[in-house]
Amino acid sequence: MRLFFRAVFVIFASVVVVLFLSRIQPARPSVRFASSTGAVDDQGCSNDAGLILPGGFCATVFADGIGHARDMVVAPNGVVYVNTWSSHYYGNKPPHDGGFLVALQDRNSLGKANVVERFGETPQSGGTGGNGIALYKNAIYAEINDRIVRYSLTSGSIVPNDAGVTVVSGLPLTGDHPMHPFVIDSKGEIFVDVASPSNACQEKNRGAGSPGKNPCLELETRGGVWVYDANKANQAFSPAERYATGIRNAEGMAFDADGRLFVTQHGRDLLHANWPNLYRPDQEATLPAEQLMLLKKGADYGWPECYYDPFVEKLVLAPEYGGDGKKVGVCADKVVPIAVFPAHWAPNGMVRYDEKQFPARYQKGVFIAFHGSFDRAPYPQGGYNVVFQPLAGDHAAGQCEIFADGFAGAVKSPAGAAHRPSDLAVGPDGALYVSDDLTGRIYRIVYRGGAGAGTNITPCPSAASPAGEIEGDNANPPEGTHPNAGKPRGVGRLALDAGRRQSRRPVPIHFEKRKGDCHACRTHIA
Repeated sequence: MRLFFRAVFVIFASVVVVLFLSRIQPARPSVRFASSTGAVDDQGCSNDAGLILPGGFCATVFADGIGHARDMVVAPNGVVYVNTWSSHYYGNKPPHDGGFLVALQDRNSLGKANVVERFGETPQSGGTGGNGIALYKNAIYAEINDRIVRYSLTSGSIVPNDAGVTVVSGLPLTGDHPMHPFVIDSKGEIFVDVASPSNACQEKNRGAGSPGKNPCLELETRGGVWVYDANKANQAFSPAERYATGIRNAEGMAFDADGRLFVTQHGRDLLHANWPNLYRPDQEATLPAEQLMLLKKGADYGWPECYYDPFVEKLVLAPEYGGDGKKVGVCADKVVPIAVFPAHWAPNGMVRYDEKQFPARYQKGVFIAFHGSFDRAPYPQGGYNVVFQPLAGDHAAGQCEIFADGFAGAVKSPAGAAHRPSDLAVGPDGALYVSDDLTGRIYRIVYRGGAGAGTNITPCPSAASPAGEIEGDNANPPEGTHPNAGKPRGVGRLALDAGRRQSRRPVPIHFEKRKGDCHACRTHIA
């Protein structure tokens, strides 16, 4: 009997010890997808990227330090092609060796590129890199300086051997937004973003109280989407190929399965700073909303006369054109967005997800990379993340969610961010790739499932959310004010001579450089 009670006592004491330890040391989860330590989790997923993702997803650093990585495309064989950009926006730091176009391949199937090859223009040949890149008929199409160039791919090599054929030349390079993202549809039509050179087509760009030009002649050659033929060589940029207008900066472009083209809109800046009698300080951070739009031929989306106010849920008249924050005026006849996002998040790349690797809730919608901006300061900054927006046909299907975060690190600001999302691409295996244009990092995100799958879903804040509490100082556009950005210097010449004088020579882009800002000079114009 004594032995019996002793055994009971031992068992009871063991249970008490286990319960005590469980209270002071949390149980180790069976799946750890959101780890930022780089440790391999129980599903063999090494999240060395340090991103915050929904449960069941895993991110790795696919490549790093490849240059200022902008737009991407993934070939059917899994090779990731990236267009990188150098030039004045990155403080004139010495560019990498070799071409600005990069081919990345993972031959070991470990989620990391072990083959890195470069091609295309180099600094020695007059190149400064570019943004847009696409695949069509076994050829790489890439923006370089003021041109779109076609490079043919041959079997046995992941990079082309030819010098490239110019498809379009003379694309405008002046002002705040000299980039030209583009997409190519199944018929070979190239849809090119030719963004505005100014903030709001003012007499003095970004000048306090400066009125808008009426008419805004910038719209003849900027502020819209142009269309060219991917099957033809030596096409010249001109006003005749304009497809849609009134779009300040359509960085993100994506087709759906039915051929509809969706584009993002970078909203204008400086409503309070330039018009303090009409707008409160907090409205600098909350107006206007960023937009997702369905592109239609001949449509006018309102810039520079209009901006979208998420608080009244309509396009309203800009103060440069007689608006007071309430008037609608000519904006009643402009095309409204299908979805909106908080102000100054800066939507850059966008991709449609039609693969099966991710759960069904992520299929038939778009992922958008938000680069982040300066103009929410001194209130908390936003963006620096990847968002998923569900779609149903030609319209949004509910609220978006923040899919990937943590790129910026501890500080969400142009000067303090560690990484900034720039573009997105989907691989044939369903993996989602994200480019970072600060350090040249490429992330790879896959779905692994497991016990934590479906958790940690974060809805996007409403575009009509308040600015928050002041937490810093006011900010200025890191690229400067470009007081003459709206003037047609260079634009008219490029349109008239089809870029003959500029086709091989980069055009200097001048801005007011301030100490400490230069590494972020690609911030706002993004």
